[in-house]
Amino acid sequence: MSAPGEKDARPGTALELRGLSVGHGRAALVRDVCLSVRPGQVVALVGPNGSGKTTILRTVAGQLRALGGSVELFGRDLAGMPGDDRARTMAVMLTGRPSTELTTCRDVVEAGRYPYTGRLGVLGAADDEAVLAAMEATGVSALAERDFAHVSDGQRQRVLLARALCQEPRVLLLDEPTSYLDVRSQLDVLDLLRRRARERGIAVVASLHEIGLAQRAADRVVCVRDGRVLFQGTPDEVFTAPRMRELYDLGEGSFNPLFGSVELARRAAAPEIFVVAGGGFGAACMRALAREYVPFAAGVLHEHDSDGMLAASLATEAVLERDFEPVGERALSRAREVLLGCRALVCCVGDFRPGNARNAELVEAARAAGIPVFRDAGALLAARGTGTDTYGQERP
Repeated sequence: MSAPGEKDARPGTALELRGLSVGHGRAALVRDVCLSVRPGQVVALVGPNGSGKTTILRTVAGQLRALGGSVELFGRDLAGMPGDDRARTMAVMLTGRPSTELTTCRDVVEAGRYPYTGRLGVLGAADDEAVLAAMEATGVSALAERDFAHVSDGQRQRVLLARALCQEPRVLLLDEPTSYLDVRSQLDVLDLLRRRARERGIAVVASLHEIGLAQRAADRVVCVRDGRVLFQGTPDEVFTAPRMRELYDLGEGSFNPLFGSVELARRAAAPEIFVVAGGGFGAACMRALAREYVPFAAGVLHEHDSDGMLAASLATEAVLERDFEPVGERALSRAREVLLGCRALVCCVGDFRPGNARNAELVEAARAAGIPVFRDAGALLAARGTGTDTYGQERP
């Protein structure tokens, strides 16, 4: 039998936003947000700064009044839920830091248990157990007696996450939970959130700036820009080069969907260097040349080889061959033509295999034309740094 107010709930839905408009005062910042989140699902909000991601979360949390539409928790309208019911159902971790004075990290985490302690706020054995478990899960047990105001930003972020987790919510809202964290800590936090979502059926909604992390950790992604949800879907549907260009106003080739990364803009100039790569061996070289603003071409690479996709983002010209096909005469001829207009070649491949064996002909063509050949970008850039007009003698 349905609980009061749940008769219209979509089956299996933890959080439902129906035509939600949010903003400050009377001015709507984002309009008509529609979103359905199931238990156990991780949803990421992404978009440019100022697009309204935090405002959406604060409205869903009940900290701001909705300017239109509704928010439902398990079929119950948020506006009509008593505060205690809301606090036992949903936990919130926003970017603002609580004002604390002579407050330990344990004190901050314990605040997550107050919805269960009654008016006196006295923690029982079960509450103590939940606090300790949350601090252990987030790696802050050693900070229990430290002053919250005097730990690092990254440690504060973990303490606040522990507070939200020990609240034992069914819905968890997080605003930039990986801010201030190093790479290892970012991965640890996202892994923890995914495991909690799956194991305990928690619906997680988080705003993320790191689109590579959102691509890897989220089940669904909501893209916000210009006062509306621009598009939403699975990571594979959302994280495409055209959609990321539209969302972040990026240049052609700036977003690489394979790596989930944003690359430096390619030089709009004739290629100076030709890179022979493949199988990921050329990534470091191509990024090094891009950092030094050296225009380069690359080939012959297969279209969906990792180096091929990176070259499509960074190289002035990428000479590509169809996947699973050996390098053919047409692609090789084009690569040779581009190579002979370059001043040096970098061969990142140690041993050529049947699929790219003919790329060895490019190395021989460079030598025959007196074009210096280098094994890596470091040696090439060192030669370039001598101030001469050429890249020096051919290297072994």
